[in-house]
Amino acid sequence: MITTDPIGDWTWEIAPSRDDARPSRAVEITTAIWRILAKFDLAVAPGRISFSVRPRDNMRDAWVNVQDQILHAGSLLSGTTISDAVGQVEISEGDLVVSARVQCPGLWHETGITHRAEQLFVATVDIWQRNLIVVTLETYSDAWLTMDTREREQASVHARNAPRLAAALEEISAALGSAPTPGDPNRHATPTETGFEDPIVKGTAYVDSWGTFEVPARSRRLRADLPLTENDYEEITDHPVRYFTIQREGRTIGYVWASTGDNAACYEPRTAAGDEAFEAGREWLLLLRTAHEQGLDALAALDWLTRLPSRTEIGTITEATPQEAPSLDSLEELSGRY
Repeated sequence: MITTDPIGDWTWEIAPSRDDARPSRAVEITTAIWRILAKFDLAVAPGRISFSVRPRDNMRDAWVNVQDQILHAGSLLSGTTISDAVGQVEISEGDLVVSARVQCPGLWHETGITHRAEQLFVATVDIWQRNLIVVTLETYSDAWLTMDTREREQASVHARNAPRLAAALEEISAALGSAPTPGDPNRHATPTETGFEDPIVKGTAYVDSWGTFEVPARSRRLRADLPLTENDYEEITDHPVRYFTIQREGRTIGYVWASTGDNAACYEPRTAAGDEAFEAGREWLLLLRTAHEQGLDALAALDWLTRLPSRTEIGTITEATPQEAPSLDSLEELSGRY
């Protein structure tokens, strides 16, 4: 399963010499981590890199704030927005916090199949006052666990993926000169220096942590920037659901659905598609609100969506007729796993 909050994280702290704490080091370290992850297909192009510089006594005042620039093959090319921003602050003095963050699409494997997740890992490097470098690596997949976050054993998935993570952590530690500090146990899993504790042996904090926490978290994220309204369909149902697949540029980004037995309808983001699944999803929710305002029941609203003019920026419906899932949970499973 792919999550919107990390499954686990690892941190390295480095006390550098002054020359090793210049602002460009933040970008150099993140791109070096990208290249290590890429050796194991844990990072694949294109990624996205962000860079910021802020005074420590006023973190809201961004001297430099460059977001979501394309990173190809883990290299920082000269003449790019990021390289220009780094050059501007390379000789800056003062009590500064320099941050670089790279979002890494990557591949996870199961028997005979390879899946891509747009945010498999995130690597962040923070340089504090030129005397401390903090490196953090987060993962958003449970492919490294012997049991997934829905409490199902996945020995073959673990066998294909956990060694890649362990090897990447070992190489990153060698490059940084120290072992990682694993993140705290969380509702999904317990990180270790080489990956994760075995949940079959150690047990889990929550039964079906993905269903318990991830589904509500996705709903909150989808609706966070939408105005409040009474023109919403119910977003949960105990009945089977009919749904259409939403694709953008050949990639599945989500599913719009309606209940067959009550007046529930909503959109499920394909978590592995990353931010665009949520950005497009807000627009599909607004369309469903329009259908609700017109007095359409849920299934009629689903049919109404198929007759609207195509908007490629939010994705398009790919089927001529809706598919049917035996439950909303099974559709949520599809949207979270693949």
